[in-house]
Amino acid sequence: MNPYASQLGGRDPLTVISETPGELSRLLGAIGPERSTEPLAPGKWSAREILAHLADTELAFGFRLRQAVAEEHHVIQPFDQDVWDRWYSAVDAATALATFSAVRAWNVAFLRSVLPDAYDRPVTHPERGEMTFRTLVETMGGHDLNHVKQIASIAARGAGA
Repeated sequence: MNPYASQLGGRDPLTVISETPGELSRLLGAIGPERSTEPLAPGKWSAREILAHLADTELAFGFRLRQAVAEEHHVIQPFDQDVWDRWYSAVDAATALATFSAVRAWNVAFLRSVLPDAYDRPVTHPERGEMTFRTLVETMGGHDLNHVKQIASIAARGAGA
């Protein structure tokens, strides 16, 4: 079972993917730039770091989606998010969100152009095994919901203070 896809709860992944930039923008507005650097909890990412991670991940997803459609039995290149996050403190939340939103718009346009039979194309993730293009899209949606929930928790914490 794909742990991210399970977060969709039956929701259409493309709808979730399409709505995420707006939801993140709303949440960042509620948090404000001054609180965007406060971590969710000790040792956890701040909203700024989550947004930077989402921007990085969106670049990776874009490449994975295109390779999965372009190549037979594409093998996904994994990355270590704990190595990539070392520079996140150098970027502000608004820049990370703008980057994520722009790349996401491009990826949504790509997904809307993909023929339905592409969703059954097999791909392999070296750490997660065999999956399909559909699994990649479901993973994107579930990944979004996971991180939106984290940022919403940060926003709610400030609202109750």
